[in-house]
Amino acid sequence: MHFVWDCSSFEIMSLYRNAIWFLNGIQQYTRKGYEVASKEFDPRDLDVSVVGRSFMITGANSGIGKATAVAIAKKGGTVHMVCRNKDKAEEAKEDIVTKSGNTEVYIHTVDMSQSRKVWEFAEAFKKQYPSLNGLINNAGCMVHKRELNTEGLEKNFATNTMGVYILTQTLIPLLQKSRDPRVITVSSGGMLVQKLEVDDLQSAKGYFDAVMVYAQNKRQQVVLTEQWAKANPVIHFSVMHPGWVDTPAVSTSMPQFHRMMEDRLRTVEQGADTVVWLALSRVASRTRSGQFFQDRKPVPTHLPLAWTHSSAEEIQSFITQLENLSKDFQLQADADPAGPCRPQFV
Repeated sequence: MHFVWDCSSFEIMSLYRNAIWFLNGIQQYTRKGYEVASKEFDPRDLDVSVVGRSFMITGANSGIGKATAVAIAKKGGTVHMVCRNKDKAEEAKEDIVTKSGNTEVYIHTVDMSQSRKVWEFAEAFKKQYPSLNGLINNAGCMVHKRELNTEGLEKNFATNTMGVYILTQTLIPLLQKSRDPRVITVSSGGMLVQKLEVDDLQSAKGYFDAVMVYAQNKRQQVVLTEQWAKANPVIHFSVMHPGWVDTPAVSTSMPQFHRMMEDRLRTVEQGADTVVWLALSRVASRTRSGQFFQDRKPVPTHLPLAWTHSSAEEIQSFITQLENLSKDFQLQADADPAGPCRPQFV
């Protein structure tokens, strides 16, 4: 009987946590939530010019990534679009240049789910470009069936976590020698209902729920950001929740949610607002590094009464696993007789 009570208590707490999260979402994550929050924004925060500074944005061909690229290009920044589909990227680039009047927009064709390709791209980028002022980890996916990439990694984990880890870790030396370097990772409020699962990073155990897998990946991004901030004080790291945004990714990955919430979803520009603010504003650079933001304000990374906190040992285990996986791909590349593949720079 004691075991049954424990399970029931855990389930009740999980339901409570999920209910609190959804109610918070209705109030804060929707278009109305943005409109309320934006009344406190200071428009002078983004009265800046970033001519001569460069920014890399993954998943920049649509949604929040593209809206971010347009905003940064309008401020004079050089934009490096990292996209999987070259044709879609070319189309998006044309639109970004037209809207911003800025021709300093470049395409890099990279599949963020292929860890070795990500590492090769980042290594080549470091050699070709003298500086990088901002890295915006925006690309993500939600694959609904458990599938492995060619390297044997679960695809959601490979894209949302491993790709972010390898790209950021490899580019840290370049960021460190650049002026006012910043790294912003687009996470999700869904991570609030997930505890870091260090014994199952790739969701191999139990029922595969893509929404929860995605939320777990987003928790992993928050933990990574916190650890990067501690290890690299020269760089300003932040992670953020864009709210519930009407993007092509949401409509295809979560069609039922999209239909139910369509009239309440934020525009892509509203979703990108905090990303742009974190990347460009002087105010953002003066905030403590490693924090989780929502509508230009740092917010808690755990819900009240939530069982989502991790121990120092669990966090170290997580980081060690990522380090070991990353080393494996680098060793494979070094051992390949054909040598590393040169990424496409357009």
